[in-house]
Amino acid sequence: MVNNMAYADIYFVLQSRMETHTLPPIEAAHQGQRLDKYLASSLPTLSRTRLQSLLQQGYVELNDIPFTSKTYKVKEGDCLTVHEPPAEPTTIEAEDIPLDVVYEDADLLVINKPAGLTMHPAPGNYSGTLVNALLHYCTDLSGIGGVERPGLVHRLDKDTSGLVVVAKNDAAHQHLSAQFADRTIERQYTALVYGHPQPNIAEIEGNIGRHPKDRKKMAVVENSGKPARTKYNVQATFSGPLALVTCKLFTGRTHQIRVHIAHHGHPLVGDPVYGRPRVLKHLPEEVLTTIKNTHRQMLHATTLGFTHPVSGQNMRFEQQPPADMATLIQQLKEI
Repeated sequence: MVNNMAYADIYFVLQSRMETHTLPPIEAAHQGQRLDKYLASSLPTLSRTRLQSLLQQGYVELNDIPFTSKTYKVKEGDCLTVHEPPAEPTTIEAEDIPLDVVYEDADLLVINKPAGLTMHPAPGNYSGTLVNALLHYCTDLSGIGGVERPGLVHRLDKDTSGLVVVAKNDAAHQHLSAQFADRTIERQYTALVYGHPQPNIAEIEGNIGRHPKDRKKMAVVENSGKPARTKYNVQATFSGPLALVTCKLFTGRTHQIRVHIAHHGHPLVGDPVYGRPRVLKHLPEEVLTTIKNTHRQMLHATTLGFTHPVSGQNMRFEQQPPADMATLIQQLKEI
């Protein structure tokens, strides 16, 4: 069904500076394929999310008429045109917030994000974020992440520290996003958890979706959510009981490690959402004080590996946990 959006709006869009993708007439072999899937296979330089957004906003024309139905089944001879408008200028203010830049070139940045730094602006929190800092640090960022998330390819929770890659241009953003979608990105985290997980090395699998009773939380769910897979490896065990583990992500769901490891019975130390204070035994007072004063989950993105979007070089970065986490680990090792 043709969308009845105002043609004046369409004409204004078409007169704006944008890139136009005109596809050849659809062949018989593709007849019956869903429009959104056909577009994704025909325009690999655009992410599926980006294409769906363009479709919803009326930037896709079917036989010269604006069209928005992603479930439409294409027919032989159909002609498609996709208009890609330039990125909207952001109204987010640049802020001089110090950044720990691990690596930088013309296409990307790798940042060691501190705990407590929110990734991007959101209602009620439009300043003091990584995006605000990036806008001050960089003269231009990839616009594909949208006006509120320029340059961001992935994210870490506010109180999770560690490595984040940021795209400086749209080509880098597309390439890196595809690697995340294809699950070829290497991501490893270091965590302190309650208890001694058994076995020492294992994979946790379980769909992650919204908690059935608390919509602000995620949970392992049976009949909904998205597939998620995490591998943990116990590096050391301590009195308490507590353990130091590494976690490798095979998928990238919201709060994945926090949810999976808590579901396994070993929540992260300091996690205010998925964990709770536990009675710890046989620990020195200074260690108990450090744990009591821990107000964020003890989770750090230690390793980040990917293929450079332009050179094709294999890039791999490692960053040890920050002072709050390192101090607690050292105290436990000295018991």
